[in-house]
Amino acid sequence: MLADSHSFKTSDADEPMPDLYALLHELEISYAKYEHPPVFTCDEASAALPDSPAVQTKNIFLRDKRGRRHLLLVTTCEKAVDIKRFAEQSHADRLSFASPERLMKHLGVEPGSVTVLGLIHDTASAVELYIDADVWNTPEWRCHPLVNTATLVITRADIEKFLARTGHSPHVIALEARAGSGEP
Repeated sequence: MLADSHSFKTSDADEPMPDLYALLHELEISYAKYEHPPVFTCDEASAALPDSPAVQTKNIFLRDKRGRRHLLLVTTCEKAVDIKRFAEQSHADRLSFASPERLMKHLGVEPGSVTVLGLIHDTASAVELYIDADVWNTPEWRCHPLVNTATLVITRADIEKFLARTGHSPHVIALEARAGSGEP
C-alpha cells in the first residue's frame, strides 16, 4: 500500500530512527513509501509490493574473522551470494554474518531490516559499502527505511546524495552468483 510520496514524519513508534526522514527531507530526496506487514525474505518483500522497475535490494551485513572489518553488501534478490568469493573480492579474511548486536551498533537496525539507509548511523565510518553493479546500474532501488514494515523507492542519484552526506564511498563490484545457483 502506497503510504505517501513526500510526508516527512518526525516520530512514529514503529520507526525507531525518525531522523532518517528529516535527513531525506533536508537532502531533498524524493521517495515513494509503501507500508506493509513485516517482511523477512526477498520473496515476502516482492509479494508485499506492487510490480515496478525498481530493483529489490538484498542487504547482507558481514564481519571479518577478527571482527575488525564490517561490510555491507547490497545486491539483487535474484542473486545467490557466494560469501567466500565475495571475501576474495573485498580482500577480507573469512567473512561471516555479523551478530544482531553488531548490526544494531553499526547500522541501528535489527535483523530483517538491513538497509543501505542504515549507514545514517555509521558516523564512525566503520562500515565498508559494497554494491553489486547490477544494483548500481538500476535507476531506482527499493530500500527499507530502517524497519521491515515499509519500503521506500529511491532513485540511484538520490542514494548517491545520501551516501555523500553519510561519508560512504561505495565499492561497486561485479558480484558473481554462487556456483550452481542458476545465475549468469
